[in-house]
Amino acid sequence: MIKIDNARKMYTDEVKIGPLNIEIPKAGFTSLIGPNGAGKSTTLLMIGRLLNMDEGQIMISSMDVSSSKSNDLAKIVTILRQENHFVTRLTVRQLAGFGRFPYSKGRLTREDEEIISKYIDFLDLTDLEDRYLDELSGGQRQRAYVAMVLCQETEYILLDEPLNNLDVARSVQMMEYLRHVANDFGRTILTVMHDINFAAKYSDRICAMKDGQIAAFGTVEEIMDPKLLTDIFETKIEIIEGPYGPIAVY
Repeated sequence: MIKIDNARKMYTDEVKIGPLNIEIPKAGFTSLIGPNGAGKSTTLLMIGRLLNMDEGQIMISSMDVSSSKSNDLAKIVTILRQENHFVTRLTVRQLAGFGRFPYSKGRLTREDEEIISKYIDFLDLTDLEDRYLDELSGGQRQRAYVAMVLCQETEYILLDEPLNNLDVARSVQMMEYLRHVANDFGRTILTVMHDINFAAKYSDRICAMKDGQIAAFGTVEEIMDPKLLTDIFETKIEIIEGPYGPIAVY
């Protein structure tokens, strides 16, 4: 479980996040949605300890994010930021291998290599594993970064806009992969999403944010409410029933 207790981040008197109070259950897929500037990425970065909070406490499982040793924390939670500054002379397999660093310290064992191969195969990257990152398409490169995250084999996976710069077909493919990760490997995935309908189709729970606050948290059916979403996004949103569940129409 991820438990956030009165977490705050103060940028200025006018720009602040929190206090945030929420408990995200273990296992399954949870999406953070909300308009630009709502505090989604800031919240994710605080959970992943890439951004210090000014007040409050965040617990992941039994670990305090602020005080736990980095190497211990890296064995239970991993985070993929929106901005990936990749080194072009890395191959897909070399990049994925970085996910084993908390365990191998750079000296990959046979077990590490087997884990790397497992996730490269899972993400259909086997034919690309010896290709350099700058030789890949945006979608292929994004899959390579997700492979690195999965190779860390943490129970909790944090993703900041994993569909960024992907077209619709690649976005569907990525979400199918992530849904399978939650189902097949029993991982807890928390991701920032801009597209409400992708969040609704693939998530178990949705956390909606507005103005640095948690506006609502619940099941897909609870959050896909036209009045609630219209208030959060400040534009009229209707909900229709699609073949795979509720769909937001702007």
